Amino acid sequence: MQGTTGSKPKLLARVEQLRLLSKAGLLSAAEKSGLSLSAIERLGLLSKVEELGVLSAATNPGTATGLLNISLILLVLGPAFVFLVPQDYPWEIGLQVSVALLSIVGGSAAFAASNLVSTLQKSS
Repeated sequence: MQGTTGSKPKLLARVEQLRLLSKAGLLSAAEKSGLSLSAIERLGLLSKVEELGVLSAATNPGTATGLLNISLILLVLGPAFVFLVPQDYPWEIGLQVSVALLSIVGGSAAFAASNLVSTLQKSS
């Protein structure tokens, strides 16, 4: 675990270097609602994020690959489900649409997260 603690400040420095919070509008939105970075630290939100394992996962070299694999599985699942499930009843069509939408949204989110984690892990 000692190896991950040294990489957390590096990860946060990389987030700052890429100006991700500013680009995503998260920093200005937080400041408009009265949440400054010092307030976030005072509230213990960063320690809560660490308790949930988000920072450790973001620094783990296997996370980006795992997320990419999940995205590929989900993006293949939608069309496969539509192909394999019959269309005899309206509820089956509704099920096909629901699974396809969930797999597209989930697969896209996992793909984006994989790219983000990969970018954060790259050395400057």
